[in-house]
Amino acid sequence: MAEAISNTSPLLYLHRIGAMDWLAEMFKDVWVPSAVDRELKEGRRKGYEVPTLNTYGWLSIVDPQSMPSEWLALDLGAGELAAMALALENPSRVILLDDALARRTAQPPTARYNPPVNLPELEAEALKLPVAERARLAETLLKSLDELSEEEHRRLWTAEATRRDAELDADPSGGRPAEDGLRDARARLR
Repeated sequence: MAEAISNTSPLLYLHRIGAMDWLAEMFKDVWVPSAVDRELKEGRRKGYEVPTLNTYGWLSIVDPQSMPSEWLALDLGAGELAAMALALENPSRVILLDDALARRTAQPPTARYNPPVNLPELEAEALKLPVAERARLAETLLKSLDELSEEEHRRLWTAEATRRDAELDADPSGGRPAEDGLRDARARLR
């Protein structure tokens, strides 16, 4: 069974949909840097619903010994940087990141061993669950969205827009004209 290292966002998203225990089913254990723990505690202090890491026996707080100095100039949070540095020191572990820049930065050299896992990959794993479990998860997810504050909705949509923008920027073809997408969508609906 694989071992993992996680950044803040995957833990937060899984907690919000009641699926933190998926990590225990997918990984032997999960390491989280103390910077991630601090980010979650700051979120709790601000009134957000966040996981309490010390309640999960399969999760350990482990910090990297060092950090590549060139990473410090990147527009990444302390939790992402610490998780990436920990993965660099432990290349056999899978790293859970949702930020496109973090995933691209973490690729060399960790990708030689285990490419970073992202949320779409976790989604694909979720789709392998039995129908009843997926239905329970979907209901939990929908309820969790109703409980989000306006600020949380704004932040989630902004993060999603930023992620999609980064994907378009990384596309060597330069994206696709909107009218082509609209034409194809109309053709599929007919």
